[in-house]
Order: sequence, then structure tokens, then C-alpha cells
Amino acid sequence: MRKSIKECPECGSTTIFRDEEKGETLCKSCGLVIEDKMVDFSQEWRDFEDDRGGSRRRTGAPSTYTQFDQGLGTEVGTTADFYKLGSEKDKNKFFRLRKWHYRISTAIERNLKVALAELKRVGSFLKLSKNVEEEAARIYTLAVQKGLVRGRSMESVVAGALYAACRRHEVPRTLDEMGEASGIEKKEIGRTYRFITRELEINILPSNPADYISRFASALNLSADTQTRAVEILEQARDIELTSGRGPTGIAAAALYVSSLIHAEKRTQREVADVAGVTEVTIRNRYKELIKKLKLTKEVEKSKKK
Repeated sequence: MRKSIKECPECGSTTIFRDEEKGETLCKSCGLVIEDKMVDFSQEWRDFEDDRGGSRRRTGAPSTYTQFDQGLGTEVGTTADFYKLGSEKDKNKFFRLRKWHYRISTAIERNLKVALAELKRVGSFLKLSKNVEEEAARIYTLAVQKGLVRGRSMESVVAGALYAACRRHEVPRTLDEMGEASGIEKKEIGRTYRFITRELEINILPSNPADYISRFASALNLSADTQTRAVEILEQARDIELTSGRGPTGIAAAALYVSSLIHAEKRTQREVADVAGVTEVTIRNRYKELIKKLKLTKEVEKSKKK
């Protein structure tokens, strides 16, 4: 606890005044500033009424990477302010100030303005959470500051940053989905993603195939029992290192296909492949590996006889 000051160290006066607005403790007799830069330990107000909130509020909105100035910048007026102006001279001055306000922004700020708008659009299309968008915006901002965007299309770097953020937050999104949302080829997104993560030294763990099960099962309208069995198959495959070196979407789709056969909810390989964004050949190869290595032939054959 901070001790309260009872007398002035300069003149010995006890007429001590504490100015909470300025954060200072003053002596009324000699004017000595005894203490400054004091911390206000009183409660933080939360107001929901516009007329009283302004006087009590001490803080603004939190900073965020999803805005080019991290939400800390200011703007020269709004459209509503324009209509409050009376004379034509004031209106011209208003537009002149706004024009120069945008002109003095740096090249990085102008790039971020456009890129972060695109990032929000793609994130909304993919139904990504705010945490993922924030992480993607942070990655893109670092890439711009290090000059990694130069020589590459802005859209591909945005897509690469979003894919990296999805991987870091373990949000299952495929390169095909990223390509569909951004309009960039998945090979280009993959190249950019690997380049960004390497240059920024971002460590990303391999995707867990089990993360894709619920999404694929929902699209194929499969039951909860089928999903559970698919996860069990993936765990067994992981124990014998069958998932190593194989694409997570392909092995997840194959496990779901096997599980659907076991639970008599048969879906064609074409249907499963379309949902997972892989080829039928991949499903067929992974299916054969799972059946053989995990010895699931009897279970599958038994379900077919029912």
C-alpha cells in the first residue's frame, strides 16, 4: 500500500492537495509538486448510456492488428461533422484536411488498408473466428514490415497468412477452401505460406487428421457413432505411424469412409473425395492401407452382409 503524504517536505505545511485528474500531489502553501504520475486505483467505469459515458470513460478500444493503424490512429472528422459546418469556407477546409490526412500515410499503411479489408472478406467467407483473423493480420503486418510482400500478389500473401493462422489455432481449413475464398491457386497459396513461415520463423505443428472429421461428417450427414469410430481408426493408425508422411485430409477422409462402411452408412468414394477436396485415388489408397494395416476387413465385410 502507498503511504499518504501528510506534510510538505519543503515547507512542512500540512495543506496537501491531491489532484486526481492530473495525477499529482501538491503543497498549497509553496506549490511544490510532491508526487506526480500517480496511478489511479479506482474502479473502471462501464457505462451504457451515451450522455454520461464520455465523462467517466478513461480508456478507448483495444488495439488490434486487423486495422492498419492498430486502432490507435485518429480521423479528421466524419461525414456527420460535415453537415454541421455552416459556411462554404469551413466545408472546403474540412475536405482539404481530410485529403491531406490520407496523403501523408506511408506506403505500408496504404498497403495494409487494402490488404486487411481483403483479409476480413476472406475470413468472413471461411467463417473464421476473430482470434484467427487477428493472428493472420499480425502475420501479414510482420510480412509487410520485412518486405516479404514485394514481388508477390497481395491476395496470395493474405491467403498464406490466413492459412498459417488457421494452422496455429488448429482450425481445419484446406488449401482448396483457401483458394476458393481468395481466388488464388492452391499451389501459389502453399508456396507463399511456406515462404512466410520460413522467413518469419513461425513454428507450426503438423495438422491433426482428427480435426477434419467433424466437418467432413457434417457435410456427408453421418451419425455421431460413425464420427467416433473414425476418430478411433485415426488413433490406431497414428499408434502404428500410418499417418506419418500422409496428407491429413486424405487419411481423415479415408478413415471416415471406412467408418461409414462399418456402420452401414455407405457413401461413395466420389462423395467423400469431393467433401475432403482430394482425389478418389487418394481415398482408395488410404482406404486399402487402413483396411490392411489395422485388420478391419472382417468388420467391413460383416457390415455388408447386414
